[in-house]
Amino acid sequence: MTDIELRESLADSTTVRRLLQNFGYFGHFLHLHAGGRGGRQHILLSVYQSGGHMAQCELARRSCVSSASLSEVIAKLEAGGYLSRVRSASDGRQLDIQLTRAGSDKARALIADKLAFEEEAFACLSEDERGELLGLLERVAEHWRAIETREREEA
Repeated sequence: MTDIELRESLADSTTVRRLLQNFGYFGHFLHLHAGGRGGRQHILLSVYQSGGHMAQCELARRSCVSSASLSEVIAKLEAGGYLSRVRSASDGRQLDIQLTRAGSDKARALIADKLAFEEEAFACLSEDERGELLGLLERVAEHWRAIETREREEA
């Protein structure tokens, strides 16, 4: 292909390209509206779901951020009065994260917001359409996991 043909092929609005653009938008939208995997919302909800306390090292395993970034987020939540860090009773080298009353209240409010978002996000689709979309997306996800596995094996 010539350079002109390559540029033109990128400009084409093919079905596949539109699908990928929509997936990109969906990822952006979900990150903004449903919280990421390492931000304050995720941290509060993870600790809340663990009964209001958990080891910081366990929280690090569940989060998709570096331990330095996690420490920064925890420090901000601690400064905001949402959680506290205490030495582990079983291992004094470890820190445990505990939600404060304000942290528990905030987590409950986040859960209510999350449930409302989940309901609103697909309100434009009937139950049958939601099921159909889910089936198609699961098929795509399975295919993408296979691609990922193959690429790892080839590397």
